[in-house]
Amino acid sequence: MKTCLIISGGDFCNLPAACHYDFVIACDHGYDHAVKLRIKPDLLLGDFDSIGITPEDTDSNVRIYPAQKDDSDTMLAVKYALKHGYEKILITCALGGRLDHAIANIQTMAYVASNGVECELFGAGEHLRTFTGKEIELGVKAGRSLSLFALTDRCEHVSISGAAYNVKDTTLTNTFPLGLSNKWADESVKITMENGILLIVESDMFSE
Repeated sequence: MKTCLIISGGDFCNLPAACHYDFVIACDHGYDHAVKLRIKPDLLLGDFDSIGITPEDTDSNVRIYPAQKDDSDTMLAVKYALKHGYEKILITCALGGRLDHAIANIQTMAYVASNGVECELFGAGEHLRTFTGKEIELGVKAGRSLSLFALTDRCEHVSISGAAYNVKDTTLTNTFPLGLSNKWADESVKITMENGILLIVESDMFSE
């Protein structure tokens, strides 16, 4: 699957060891994170308002945008990836720091999913992914919680099996957090859904 990695400008986090990607975009301050990750971006974009270098300091391809614009730097990167036919988008270093940017990045995941493309987002102790149906199976993750949130108004005919709290044919809405803080009870959890964009969140549990 043709995959684009986007390195955003939130709090730094490492990538999973098995993470595969074909093209890398660093968004503004994300370039500093790319250096820490020892990843050379194929493209560096943004308004350069929060980065420790100038465009002349890198041999990556550079796209400079005005500071006053409608899209966040991460959304600009997502639109580039969608335009160039990537089938999966990974976003990292996109949580922490400013809450408004974290919320914007989650909404950006919904935008990716609404365009028919898979999306995953990594933060320190967090793994988020979009799910649009029909079925997904998640292997057990020790020390992690599993939460489901509706990114669309409704996620319909949602069923969960293999978890501490199983449900069958329920509806999740984006106005009530019914799917918060579940756990694995078996070696895997199976989730099925018919309509909507679901956000699946795996979080490190620091306390019970």
